[in-house]
Amino acid sequence: MAKDFTLGWDLESLNKAYRQGYMAGLMGMEQTKCPYHGEIIAAAWEAGWEDGLGECQLTQPVIKRSA
Repeated sequence: MAKDFTLGWDLESLNKAYRQGYMAGLMGMEQTKCPYHGEIIAAAWEAGWEDGLGECQLTQPVIKRSA
């Protein structure tokens, strides 16, 4: 697989960043904890984070309050 050395990413590294972001979102970590600085790879991490955070919010128990 070709790697763009000028940008520092390839498809495998983008997938890895997405998976790491997804796990961070699942754990409820803040988006500011992104370990990547490159625009493209950070965007992959953030996309995973958003998906993971959405999944985390879907699985949280709903608390019913009586009136």
